[in-house]
Amino acid sequence: MSDELNLAREILQGRNHKDVPDDEILARSRQLFEDWMSGELRMERPKVYDHYAIVIAALLRRVNDLEARLERLEGEKPL
Repeated sequence: MSDELNLAREILQGRNHKDVPDDEILARSRQLFEDWMSGELRMERPKVYDHYAIVIAALLRRVNDLEARLERLEGEKPL
């Protein structure tokens, strides 16, 4: 067995991606990326369909939520 981690499997832990909260995806991926960049762990060669897809999806949802909040806030203040 390889000592290289698969980012998606580490984050999902056998769960469906829809069952993992975005905050957990982002926090766990950040920690794994930091550990990888510091040389503390090794990860499999990244694949968009696998490693990054869940992180990108969580970030896109976060951006959409922030844009909606900003739009609401801008609508509340007179120009």
